[in-house]
Amino acid sequence: MHPEFRAAFNAAFTPALASAYARDLARRAGSEPGFRLAETPVFLTKELAAALADGARAIVAQLSRPEALLRMKKAIPARWAAPGMDALPSLAQVDFAIVKGKDGRLVPRLIELQGFPSLSAFEVLQSDAWNEALSRVDGLPKATWSPYFSFLSRDGFLALLRRTIVGDTDPEEVVLLDLDPEKQKTAIDFSATRSLLGIDAVDPRSLVKEGARLLRVKNGRRLPVKRIYNRVVFDELIKKDLELPFDFCDDLEVKWVPHPNWYWTWSKYSLPLLTHETVPKSTYLSELGAVPKDLTERYVLKPLFSFAGGGVNVDPRPEDLARIPERERGSWCVQEKIAYDPCVLAVDGGGVKVEVRMMFFRPDADEAPTLGLNLCRLSRGKMLGVDFNKDFTWVGSSVALQPA
Repeated sequence: MHPEFRAAFNAAFTPALASAYARDLARRAGSEPGFRLAETPVFLTKELAAALADGARAIVAQLSRPEALLRMKKAIPARWAAPGMDALPSLAQVDFAIVKGKDGRLVPRLIELQGFPSLSAFEVLQSDAWNEALSRVDGLPKATWSPYFSFLSRDGFLALLRRTIVGDTDPEEVVLLDLDPEKQKTAIDFSATRSLLGIDAVDPRSLVKEGARLLRVKNGRRLPVKRIYNRVVFDELIKKDLELPFDFCDDLEVKWVPHPNWYWTWSKYSLPLLTHETVPKSTYLSELGAVPKDLTERYVLKPLFSFAGGGVNVDPRPEDLARIPERERGSWCVQEKIAYDPCVLAVDGGGVKVEVRMMFFRPDADEAPTLGLNLCRLSRGKMLGVDFNKDFTWVGSSVALQPA
């Protein structure tokens, strides 16, 4: 989006540059990505970077108010209500679409929230790989390209990440928990996490429960699990109907990072509670009242508890709303459509749409989350998910950078 940086990058771009970047990233991570890598980073202007940071921090502040937290906790299903919920999530994501404002400037618009982890370790290595690639591009500043916020350097961010996930615990007693971790599309982030923090990805079915303790077996040794970097997506767990050696409702002697209840509360469920210039109008389907006459043209229908665009209806009709049972309508929202601006110019002359995830981290001793870094998704399809961009180039995983 930075016009001078974009022009310099596009002038120097070759498929060989993108291929070298992808190989370098896989080498650093020790794994191949399970998703497409975009052929370009996003170059932020200072103005847009400030708007993203200010908007994200304002939204997090609103969600942190006691009255908002009290209402959001109503989203926790009794079946999955885990004890020991902390005051605020240790990890949270604020996702923005980049759109064109009324004055023609690029501005962020909120599309999603998550009290859940993202690809934090992967983004560090992705930024490292782009730094190496950009050092060979004529016309760009010979600088360190930073994805970080809150005046953090790479080392400063890694210290924040380590304090959040590992704390003062032995890394062998911390696990990254996910279902079939080696088969997840995000397995490259698990590999990056092991490289940067020294913690292993394990399947919850491999754990052993003894009283209130969880243990794992590593190289024939039984190790206590004291902290869980929780990556289990509940809709996947529920759909697969898997039996675990523990229940999320058990009062366990572990520290959850983040606590499982934030999956339900700090989510799209929170969207109708927000008031900010970056936030589009959003209403729980159970509270909608009259169906808007311009429903299909101006609104989207979203399930509140799904990932990667699953279940989103971008052109809903009144009969689609009517089809949702009364008991389920509180788990859906109707949101004003957001018109992504094709603001990144690809080398073929086409425009590419951008989504920026602003990533927050809260170590145990911190009262408030800190904005740490970002990731981006690029798209030319109707939606941002992988399934909507299969036949395009210059789409997929990216990161927004500025010269430090």
